[in-house]
Amino acid sequence: MGMDGQEQAAAGNFVRGALWMIGAMAGFAFLIGIIRHVSAELHPFEVAFFRNAFGLVFMLPWLMQTRLQGLRTQRLPLHLLRAVLGLAAMLAWFWAVVHMPLAEAVALNFTTPLFTTVLAIPLLGEVVRLRRWSATIVGFLGTLVILQPGVEAVTGTAMLVLLASLLMASAGICIKKLSRTESSNAIVAYMVLFLTPLSLVPALFVWTWPALETWPWLVAAGLLATLSHQCLARAFAETDTSALMPFDYVRLPFVAAIGYVAFGEPVDPWTWVGAAIIAASGAYIAHREAVLGRARTVPLTAGEGALRPDRTNR
Repeated sequence: MGMDGQEQAAAGNFVRGALWMIGAMAGFAFLIGIIRHVSAELHPFEVAFFRNAFGLVFMLPWLMQTRLQGLRTQRLPLHLLRAVLGLAAMLAWFWAVVHMPLAEAVALNFTTPLFTTVLAIPLLGEVVRLRRWSATIVGFLGTLVILQPGVEAVTGTAMLVLLASLLMASAGICIKKLSRTESSNAIVAYMVLFLTPLSLVPALFVWTWPALETWPWLVAAGLLATLSHQCLARAFAETDTSALMPFDYVRLPFVAAIGYVAFGEPVDPWTWVGAAIIAASGAYIAHREAVLGRARTVPLTAGEGALRPDRTNR
Protein backbone atom coordinates (compact mmCIF):
# COMPACT_ATOMS: atom_id res chain seq x y z
CA MET A 1 0.00 0.00 0.00
CA GLY A 2 1.28 3.47 -0.83
CA MET A 3 1.58 6.32 1.62
CA ASP A 4 -1.03 9.06 1.78
CA GLY A 5 -0.08 12.74 1.66
CA GLN A 6 0.25 13.07 5.43
CA GLU A 7 2.51 10.02 5.69
CA GLN A 8 4.66 11.25 2.81
CA ALA A 9 5.04 14.64 4.49
CA ALA A 10 6.02 12.99 7.78
CA ALA A 11 8.54 10.78 5.98
CA GLY A 12 9.98 13.82 4.22
CA ASN A 13 10.25 15.68 7.51
CA PHE A 14 12.04 12.72 9.07
CA VAL A 15 14.56 12.50 6.21
CA ARG A 16 15.30 16.22 6.37
CA GLY A 17 15.58 16.05 10.15
CA ALA A 18 17.95 13.09 9.93
CA LEU A 19 20.15 14.91 7.38
CA TRP A 20 20.29 18.04 9.56
CA MET A 21 21.14 15.84 12.57
CA ILE A 22 23.94 14.04 10.72
CA GLY A 23 25.28 17.42 9.60
CA ALA A 24 25.29 18.61 13.22
CA MET A 25 27.12 15.50 14.39
CA ALA A 26 29.72 15.87 11.62
CA GLY A 27 30.23 19.50 12.67
CA PHE A 28 30.68 18.56 16.32
CA ALA A 29 33.14 15.83 15.32
CA PHE A 30 35.29 18.26 13.33
CA LEU A 31 35.06 20.71 16.24
CA ILE A 32 36.59 18.05 18.49
CA GLY A 33 39.38 17.58 15.96
CA ILE A 34 40.08 21.34 15.93
CA ILE A 35 40.15 21.42 19.74
CA ARG A 36 42.77 18.66 19.77
CA HIS A 37 44.80 20.37 17.03
CA VAL A 38 44.99 23.87 18.55
CA SER A 39 45.55 22.50 22.06
CA ALA A 40 49.03 21.51 20.96
CA GLU A 41 49.76 25.24 21.29
CA LEU A 42 47.07 26.61 23.63
CA HIS A 43 45.71 25.41 26.97
CA PRO A 44 42.24 23.80 26.62
CA PHE A 45 40.74 26.48 28.89
CA GLU A 46 41.93 29.18 26.49
CA VAL A 47 40.55 27.22 23.53
CA ALA A 48 37.19 27.10 25.33
CA PHE A 49 37.20 30.89 25.67
CA PHE A 50 37.91 31.46 21.96
CA ARG A 51 35.25 28.93 20.99
CA ASN A 52 32.72 30.93 23.03
CA ALA A 53 33.98 34.33 21.91
CA PHE A 54 33.78 33.52 18.21
CA GLY A 55 30.50 31.71 18.79
CA LEU A 56 29.17 35.01 20.16
CA VAL A 57 30.50 36.85 17.10
CA PHE A 58 28.53 34.53 14.81
CA MET A 59 25.37 35.05 16.90
CA LEU A 60 25.59 38.86 16.55
CA PRO A 61 23.66 38.98 13.22
CA TRP A 62 20.64 37.39 14.90
CA LEU A 63 20.94 39.73 17.91
CA MET A 64 21.12 42.77 15.61
CA GLN A 65 18.21 41.53 13.49
CA THR A 66 15.96 41.18 16.54
CA ARG A 67 17.30 44.44 18.06
CA LEU A 68 17.83 42.47 21.27
CA GLN A 69 14.07 41.85 21.56
CA GLY A 70 14.77 38.12 21.37
CA LEU A 71 16.60 38.35 24.70
CA ARG A 72 13.54 39.37 26.69
CA THR A 73 13.17 36.84 29.49
CA GLN A 74 11.90 36.41 33.03
CA ARG A 75 14.17 33.42 33.62
CA LEU A 76 17.60 35.04 33.78
CA PRO A 77 18.76 33.01 36.85
CA LEU A 78 18.03 29.74 35.03
CA HIS A 79 19.94 30.97 31.95
CA LEU A 80 22.89 31.78 34.24
CA LEU A 81 22.74 28.38 35.96
CA ARG A 82 22.65 26.66 32.57
CA ALA A 83 25.74 28.69 31.53
CA VAL A 84 27.67 27.83 34.70
CA LEU A 85 26.91 24.12 34.31
CA GLY A 86 27.74 24.35 30.60
CA LEU A 87 31.07 26.03 31.30
CA ALA A 88 32.08 23.38 33.85
CA ALA A 89 31.10 20.66 31.36
CA MET A 90 32.98 22.41 28.53
CA LEU A 91 36.20 22.82 30.53
CA ALA A 92 36.13 19.17 31.63
CA TRP A 93 35.30 18.00 28.09
CA PHE A 94 37.95 20.12 26.36
CA TRP A 95 40.59 18.90 28.81
CA ALA A 96 39.57 15.28 28.28
CA VAL A 97 39.59 15.28 24.46
CA VAL A 98 43.13 16.68 24.54
CA HIS A 99 44.45 14.01 26.91
CA MET A 100 42.77 10.76 25.81
CA PRO A 101 41.90 9.00 22.52
CA LEU A 102 39.12 10.93 20.77
CA ALA A 103 36.91 7.91 19.99
CA GLU A 104 37.07 6.67 23.59
CA ALA A 105 36.14 10.13 24.91
CA VAL A 106 33.15 10.38 22.56
CA ALA A 107 32.01 6.83 23.38
CA LEU A 108 32.03 7.63 27.11
CA ASN A 109 30.22 10.90 26.41
CA PHE A 110 27.29 8.86 25.06
CA THR A 111 26.36 8.39 28.74
CA THR A 112 24.85 11.90 28.81
CA PRO A 113 21.27 10.67 28.00
CA LEU A 114 21.64 8.04 30.72
CA PHE A 115 22.54 10.68 33.31
CA THR A 116 19.63 12.78 32.01
CA THR A 117 17.23 9.90 32.72
CA VAL A 118 18.48 9.66 36.31
CA LEU A 119 18.44 13.42 36.93
CA ALA A 120 14.97 13.86 35.43
CA ILE A 121 13.45 12.06 38.43
CA PRO A 122 14.35 14.60 41.16
CA LEU A 123 14.66 17.69 38.95
CA LEU A 124 11.70 17.31 36.58
CA GLY A 125 9.50 15.01 38.63
CA GLU A 126 9.48 12.39 35.88
CA VAL A 127 8.47 8.80 36.56
CA VAL A 128 10.99 6.28 35.21
CA ARG A 129 9.67 2.74 35.15
CA LEU A 130 11.29 -0.67 34.90
CA ARG A 131 12.04 -0.78 31.18
CA ARG A 132 13.80 2.58 31.11
CA TRP A 133 15.69 1.75 34.31
CA SER A 134 16.80 -1.53 32.70
CA ALA A 135 17.99 0.29 29.57
CA THR A 136 19.85 2.84 31.71
CA ILE A 137 21.61 0.11 33.70
CA VAL A 138 22.59 -1.67 30.48
CA GLY A 139 23.98 1.62 29.18
CA PHE A 140 26.20 2.03 32.23
CA LEU A 141 27.38 -1.56 31.78
CA GLY A 142 28.52 -0.46 28.32
CA THR A 143 30.58 2.21 30.07
CA LEU A 144 32.29 -0.50 32.11
CA VAL A 145 33.09 -2.38 28.89
CA ILE A 146 34.95 0.69 27.63
CA LEU A 147 36.70 1.44 30.94
CA GLN A 148 37.47 -2.24 31.72
CA PRO A 149 38.06 -1.68 35.46
CA GLY A 150 40.27 -4.39 36.93
CA VAL A 151 41.76 -5.13 33.51
CA GLU A 152 42.99 -1.63 32.70
CA ALA A 153 43.61 1.23 35.09
CA VAL A 154 40.67 3.64 35.04
CA THR A 155 42.28 7.00 34.34
CA GLY A 156 41.33 10.30 35.89
CA THR A 157 40.77 11.67 32.38
CA ALA A 158 38.14 9.00 31.68
CA MET A 159 36.38 9.91 34.89
CA LEU A 160 36.56 13.55 33.78
CA VAL A 161 34.57 12.62 30.64
CA LEU A 162 31.89 11.05 32.83
CA LEU A 163 31.84 14.19 34.98
CA ALA A 164 31.47 16.28 31.81
CA SER A 165 28.58 14.03 30.72
CA LEU A 166 26.88 14.46 34.09
CA LEU A 167 27.27 18.24 33.84
CA MET A 168 25.99 18.21 30.24
CA ALA A 169 22.94 16.26 31.41
CA SER A 170 22.35 18.83 34.17
CA ALA A 171 22.62 21.66 31.65
CA GLY A 172 20.23 19.73 29.40
CA ILE A 173 17.66 19.65 32.21
CA CYS A 174 17.94 23.44 32.42
CA ILE A 175 17.44 23.70 28.64
CA LYS A 176 14.36 21.50 28.86
CA LYS A 177 12.88 23.83 31.48
CA LEU A 178 13.86 26.93 29.49
CA SER A 179 12.43 25.56 26.24
CA ARG A 180 8.93 25.76 27.71
CA THR A 181 9.04 29.55 27.48
CA GLU A 182 12.19 30.54 25.55
CA SER A 183 13.09 30.25 21.85
CA SER A 184 16.04 28.08 20.79
CA ASN A 185 17.86 31.16 19.46
CA ALA A 186 17.44 32.94 22.80
CA ILE A 187 18.78 29.92 24.69
CA VAL A 188 21.86 29.74 22.45
CA ALA A 189 22.37 33.53 22.58
CA TYR A 190 22.24 33.66 26.37
CA MET A 191 24.60 30.70 26.47
CA VAL A 192 27.35 32.48 24.54
CA LEU A 193 26.63 35.85 26.20
CA PHE A 194 27.28 34.31 29.62
CA LEU A 195 29.91 31.76 28.61
CA THR A 196 32.23 34.24 26.90
CA PRO A 197 33.05 36.34 30.01
CA LEU A 198 32.80 33.34 32.34
CA SER A 199 35.26 31.28 30.28
CA LEU A 200 37.69 34.20 30.12
CA VAL A 201 38.36 33.90 33.87
CA PRO A 202 40.04 30.44 33.83
CA ALA A 203 41.66 31.26 30.47
CA LEU A 204 43.48 34.27 31.96
CA PHE A 205 45.38 31.99 34.38
CA VAL A 206 46.93 30.04 31.47
CA TRP A 207 46.93 32.77 28.81
CA THR A 208 49.34 32.82 25.88
CA TRP A 209 48.66 34.74 22.66
CA PRO A 210 47.89 32.41 19.74
CA ALA A 211 50.26 32.34 16.80
CA LEU A 212 49.05 33.97 13.60
CA GLU A 213 48.41 30.62 11.89
CA THR A 214 46.25 29.46 14.85
CA TRP A 215 43.62 32.20 14.54
CA PRO A 216 41.82 30.67 11.52
CA TRP A 217 41.40 27.43 13.48
CA LEU A 218 39.92 29.33 16.44
CA VAL A 219 37.51 31.20 14.15
CA ALA A 220 36.58 27.88 12.55
CA ALA A 221 35.85 26.42 15.99
CA GLY A 222 33.37 29.21 16.76
CA LEU A 223 31.79 28.94 13.31
CA LEU A 224 31.48 25.14 13.48
CA ALA A 225 29.94 25.28 16.94
CA THR A 226 27.37 27.86 15.81
CA LEU A 227 26.51 26.03 12.57
CA SER A 228 26.24 22.69 14.36
CA HIS A 229 23.82 24.11 16.93
CA GLN A 230 21.78 25.65 14.11
CA CYS A 231 21.68 22.27 12.31
CA LEU A 232 20.53 20.72 15.57
CA ALA A 233 17.73 23.26 15.95
CA ARG A 234 16.59 22.69 12.36
CA ALA A 235 16.66 18.92 12.85
CA PHE A 236 14.42 19.12 15.93
CA ALA A 237 12.09 21.52 14.10
CA GLU A 238 11.49 18.88 11.39
CA THR A 239 10.49 15.89 13.51
CA ASP A 240 10.32 14.45 17.04
CA THR A 241 13.46 14.63 19.17
CA SER A 242 13.10 10.96 20.13
CA ALA A 243 13.20 9.93 16.46
CA LEU A 244 16.46 11.82 15.92
CA MET A 245 18.42 10.93 19.04
CA PRO A 246 19.81 7.63 17.61
CA PHE A 247 21.60 9.74 14.98
CA ASP A 248 23.64 11.29 17.79
CA TYR A 249 25.75 8.15 17.75
CA VAL A 250 27.12 8.81 14.25
CA ARG A 251 29.57 11.13 16.02
CA LEU A 252 31.68 8.07 16.84
CA PRO A 253 32.58 6.97 13.28
CA PHE A 254 33.21 10.61 12.32
CA VAL A 255 35.49 11.15 15.32
CA ALA A 256 37.18 7.76 14.90
CA ALA A 257 38.05 8.65 11.30
CA ILE A 258 39.39 12.07 12.32
CA GLY A 259 41.40 10.56 15.18
CA TYR A 260 42.94 7.94 12.90
CA VAL A 261 43.71 10.18 9.90
CA ALA A 262 44.78 13.34 11.74
CA PHE A 263 46.31 11.96 14.92
CA GLY A 264 47.13 8.30 14.16
CA GLU A 265 44.80 6.94 16.85
CA PRO A 266 43.48 3.41 16.29
CA VAL A 267 40.22 2.57 18.06
CA ASP A 268 40.23 -0.15 20.71
CA PRO A 269 37.70 -2.90 19.76
CA TRP A 270 36.21 -2.71 23.27
CA THR A 271 35.42 0.96 22.65
CA TRP A 272 33.22 -0.07 19.70
CA VAL A 273 31.54 -2.80 21.77
CA GLY A 274 30.86 -0.53 24.72
CA ALA A 275 29.68 2.31 22.48
CA ALA A 276 27.26 -0.07 20.72
CA ILE A 277 25.79 -1.13 24.09
CA ILE A 278 25.41 2.48 25.24
CA ALA A 279 23.93 3.51 21.86
CA ALA A 280 21.41 0.66 21.94
CA SER A 281 20.28 1.59 25.44
CA GLY A 282 20.03 5.27 24.49
CA ALA A 283 18.04 4.44 21.36
CA TYR A 284 15.64 2.30 23.42
CA ILE A 285 15.15 5.12 25.94
CA ALA A 286 14.35 7.49 23.04
CA HIS A 287 11.91 4.93 21.63
CA ARG A 288 10.15 4.54 24.99
CA GLU A 289 9.85 8.32 25.28
CA ALA A 290 8.15 8.44 21.88
CA VAL A 291 5.78 5.56 22.73
CA LEU A 292 4.80 6.99 26.12
CA GLY A 293 4.47 10.47 24.66
CA ARG A 294 1.98 9.22 22.07
CA ALA A 295 0.10 7.23 24.72
CA ARG A 296 -0.32 10.36 26.85
CA THR A 297 -1.83 12.36 23.99
CA VAL A 298 -5.49 12.77 24.99
CA PRO A 299 -7.87 13.02 22.00
CA LEU A 300 -10.61 15.62 22.10
CA THR A 301 -13.93 15.75 20.29
CA ALA A 302 -13.91 15.97 16.51
CA GLY A 303 -12.70 19.35 15.26
CA GLU A 304 -10.96 20.22 18.54
CA GLY A 305 -7.65 18.49 17.82
CA ALA A 306 -5.71 16.87 20.65
CA LEU A 307 -3.73 17.87 23.67
CA ARG A 308 0.02 18.00 23.24
CA PRO A 309 1.90 15.09 24.86
CA ASP A 310 3.14 15.72 28.36
CA ARG A 311 6.82 14.86 28.08
CA THR A 312 7.62 15.65 31.70
CA ASN A 313 6.33 12.40 33.19
CA ARG A 314 7.95 9.37 31.66
